[in-house]
Formats: sequence, C-alpha cells, structure tokens
Amino acid sequence: MNTIAEHIADFLKDYPPFNNLTFQELSHIATNIRVLNLEKHDILFQNNDTLHDSFYVVASGIINLTTVADAEETIINKCHEGDIFGLRPFFAKNNYMMTAKAREESIIYAIPIAVFRPFVANNSDVLNFLLESFATNSRHTKDSVSSGNKLISDTSYYVDPQSEMQYIQSLNYNTSPLTTTADQIVKDVAILMTNSMVDNIVVCENNNPIGILTDADLSSKIATGRYPITETIDKIMSSPVVTVIENVSLAEAQLLMLKNNVTHLCVTKDGTNKSVVKGIISEHDLIVAQASNPGVLIKEIKRSQLPKDLKNIRERLSDLIQNSIQKNIPISHISNIANEINLALIKRCVELSILDLGSPPARFAWLSIGSQGRKEQLLLTDQDSILIFEDVSAEKYRDVKDYFLRLAKRTTSLLEKIGYDFCPNGHMASNMLWCKSLTDWTKQYNSWMNTPGENSNDLSSIFFDYEIVFGEPKIEEAIENVIFKNAINNPLFFDFLGNDALKKNSPLSFFKKFNVEEEGLYKSKFDIKTKALMPLIDGARLLILSLNIKGIQNTYLRFKQLAISDSKNAEIYLSCAEAFLTLSKFRTIEGLKNDDSGQYINLKELSKTDKEKLKNALAPMRDLEELIKSKFQLTQFS
Repeated sequence: MNTIAEHIADFLKDYPPFNNLTFQELSHIATNIRVLNLEKHDILFQNNDTLHDSFYVVASGIINLTTVADAEETIINKCHEGDIFGLRPFFAKNNYMMTAKAREESIIYAIPIAVFRPFVANNSDVLNFLLESFATNSRHTKDSVSSGNKLISDTSYYVDPQSEMQYIQSLNYNTSPLTTTADQIVKDVAILMTNSMVDNIVVCENNNPIGILTDADLSSKIATGRYPITETIDKIMSSPVVTVIENVSLAEAQLLMLKNNVTHLCVTKDGTNKSVVKGIISEHDLIVAQASNPGVLIKEIKRSQLPKDLKNIRERLSDLIQNSIQKNIPISHISNIANEINLALIKRCVELSILDLGSPPARFAWLSIGSQGRKEQLLLTDQDSILIFEDVSAEKYRDVKDYFLRLAKRTTSLLEKIGYDFCPNGHMASNMLWCKSLTDWTKQYNSWMNTPGENSNDLSSIFFDYEIVFGEPKIEEAIENVIFKNAINNPLFFDFLGNDALKKNSPLSFFKKFNVEEEGLYKSKFDIKTKALMPLIDGARLLILSLNIKGIQNTYLRFKQLAISDSKNAEIYLSCAEAFLTLSKFRTIEGLKNDDSGQYINLKELSKTDKEKLKNALAPMRDLEELIKSKFQLTQFS
C-alpha cells in the first residue's frame, strides 16, 4: 500500500461509518480514493446535477450544503472534518437536490460507490449509518457519535421539512404474494402469473422462500431460447432470494435492491429466508411510496373535499410519525414535517368553510395558538385558535362578526371530525371571545399586558404563541407589533409571566424521585406535559419576549436563539433545548402507544435506562428557574 493510501486509511478509521471496518478493508478502499483540492467557493456538485459515481468525506476545511428556495440560498448543513456527504447516489436515481460548495480551502476524499458497496452489503452498522445519515442529513463526527451506534442526535435541526422524508417511510406492498414450488413447469407457472396479473412468483420450500421467478427471468432465459418452456422453474429462478423484515423502510428497500441488483424483495416473518413469506416488494412499490412524501400529502390535502379524506391523511401522518420515531429520526425533524401537514389540514378546513359560506366580508387572519402555534403538535391534541378580522364601520360590525363566527364554527367542527378535539377551555375562534376585530384584539392584548393582575382570569400564555394559518399576514404582523411594543419596559407583565412560569410543581422530589399523580385516573403516572414540558415552554416564551426577539415561536428554536443573544447563559439554554426535545420524544412515544395525548407517562413501563434519561432531561429546569428568578423581579404575583 502506498504512503498516501495508508495516510487516508489512518484518517478514516476514526470516523463513522469507517470505524466499523478493519484496517485492511480501509486500506483497500483508500487505494481507490481520489483526493480533491477545492478552493474557496468551488462547487463540487449543485442542485439538479447528474449524480456522481462517488460519495465524499471532508479531510480538511468546510463544505456548505445549500438549497435555493424563492431565490434565497439556505444552508442545510456545514460539513467539517470527518463528515460524509453526497450520499444520494446510494439511494436515488434522480439528480442532486442540493449544492455542495467549499466555504474555505478544503481537501475532499471521493470514495467510489462501486468500491464501497460490498462493505455496505456485509456490514449492517455501515448500512444503518448511511441510511440514517442520508435520511436526516445530520452531521456525524467522531465527537458526536453516542454509545451503542445511535448515530442521530435529537438536537439535530433539519431546516427543510419535506426534502428527504420519503426515505424513512414504511412501504405498502403485496401481502398475498403468489407462491409455488421448485418442481413446477415454467409454462404452467407463466400461465399462472399471467392469469393473476403479476410479474413475479415466490418459489418456496416448506413455506420458506428459496427463490423468485420474474418476468425478467422469463424474458432473458425462456424467450431467448436458453431454456425450454417445459423446464422446471428451479433451473431459471433467481436464487437465493433477498429477504427483508416486515417494517422495512423505503430507504432500506431501495438500498438493498441497488446493492443486490434485484427488482424484488421478499418479506418474511423474521427477515431471513428461514421463515414464512409475508409479502413481496417490487420496484413499482418504491415508486408509489415516493409519491407519499409530505409534498404529495399536502397536494392531496389541497384537493380534498370531505372531512373523511382529510382524516385519512392525518392518520397517515400519525403512521409516518410513528415510523420516524422507530427509525430514530430526530424529533425536531419530525416536528417540522408534522407542522407542515397540520398547517395544511387546518388551512383546508378554513377554505372548505369559506366555500360553504361564501366570500368573507372583510380581510382576516386565522391564527393557530398553543402547540400548533409553536409548531410542536405531533399528536392529535385539542385545537386552539383565534380569528382576527380587519376593522369595519360600526354599522357593519355585527354582520361581519356573525359571518366570521359561523366560519369559525364550521372550521372547528371540520377539525373535530378529522380528529382534533375541541379545546376544553374554549380557546377557539368559534368562541365569540376569541373572534373579533383587530382593534378589539389590540385592546385585549393591551389589557392583558398592562394590567395583568386585573385581567388574568382569561389570560392564557398560549395567546403569545401563534402562527398564521390562513388570511392576511399584515394582521398577524400588527398583533406581533402590539405584543412587543407592550413588552418594552413592562416589569409588571414579566412579573406575572415569570410567576406563571414557575408555579408548576417540581417534577422531582427532594430525594430525586418522580413526583407522580397521587390519585385519580392517572394515579402513579408522571405528568410530563405540566411538570416537565410546560416549565420549559413558559420559560422560553418569557425570556424571548423580554429580549424583544420577534418571529420565533418554537420552544427549541427559542432556546437556541437565547443561547446566541445571551451568550453568558448559553450553556443553560442549550441544555434546555436538548431537554425539550428529549421530553417531547418521551411524550410522543407514550401518545402513539396509547393513542392519546401522551401527557401521562407510565414509569413502570420504562426501562432503567429510559428512567435515567428522563430524569437527566429534567435537570436543566432548576438552572432555568434560578435564571428566571435572577432576571425578573418576581414580587407582586408571588
């Protein structure tokens, strides 16, 4: 082995997935690697370029991965020393969907896919790394890899919520495949396939797959005259068959087809050829699955006319969320996807209501508040919303408000049919208290913020977490300006919010035991929403308002921004950001398991490791509490 190749192999061994290979294997790979020297701003590949025959590793320097939307370039990721990128040729046949540009002088190793593919086929750890890295586009350096090869951090934040989601979706496939035995005659089997209108048949022995016969086999081996039509199919079948488990993802199926050069995969009970056949996956199934990405779901939403169609899409979103959790996709990534689809569902309900009632008599804005306003709604929780319509003359006011109340009632009713429960506290646009003109809403916020003690009965902090779903953006902007104007030099308001943020009971006892429910339906369960998530949500909101930072509603992103704006306390904020994602994941898993909001965690069902992980996620809350106490004069409402 030459000196350069030895140096490359020595470099790669410290980084995943190469650290799962032997030095001898790395040496073989290294002898085939091309070394690329890029100047600052050099482009390695760009959006819509034809795929290369290699993927890449950063040896030194920084590579920016960017996309362009609405004429604006957005950085998706920054790849540093040891990071891999350009994995699309492993998984897809379409062109690149981003640009790789050198941020500074950089040295890049180009690894030929043909050389590396055999090592993927023979090492599941390498395969899993490539799948997860491609699905999340997250950075993986030797410092960021946790124990147990759990390569994806929950703190990764993916800024494009639609681009790669199809690669972690589950597949729909034929669960009643045609089967036969090896001693059957080709002619008879071909007639059976034709009559059944399928292009494949699984060859079994004692119900276990030993091979597969496809149209391609018939074309290349029978139609060409290589074998007679009277031959038994064991002579022309493809064997051994490539097998997978039942919950295989699109990415895994696609990679297995590529690396084994096959067009069909056999689904078995345990994923091996030693168990019963459960289905067959074809290339056509992959094409169909790729049509079920979030962008396509949103198009379906826009075309839907009936609540049952929208409900079906929301149920498909739940399946997608569950599968993503199982694949260890970062919760922040999943939240982005869910938010886009939830937003489209609510918007479509407003549109359908307008189609029923006729054009609105004035411009308006429908705002989601609460968890959807923060882009954090993963589970089917209750709906929270407000409606703001532009100011109209006094003689028109009653009729205009009546229209928007009817619009809101139709919309909330549609959402309830989809699966979003009515808010038990009545925080919905269908409530006349929360459906009013811009002037009335301005008075409402002025009152809440300037005299909180006198008007606190109907004040809920969720009114300060909002996202426009439908209507006039300038109306939302006007409300935002009212809020931030009132926040300036307003110690009374922050006194109120600060006390509200700290009033929740501590999640842990003095002896570091979980404070569980002592009675009622949820006795002995841990209220993760009230005792763990809400203090973080309330704290992030309080601090972001106090610093007059506009446009950030999401709790995780609020903490990330706070770490930048208040750098001396950055460690606390970053710990809170990570804790929020961890706690959100616990809640989501619990909700999916029990088909509910996931608010109450059954600690008895958690492993010792998960209990420790949950307990560790609660640790930053004490630091946050002390920080709030030090920053605000919490006196009058204490």
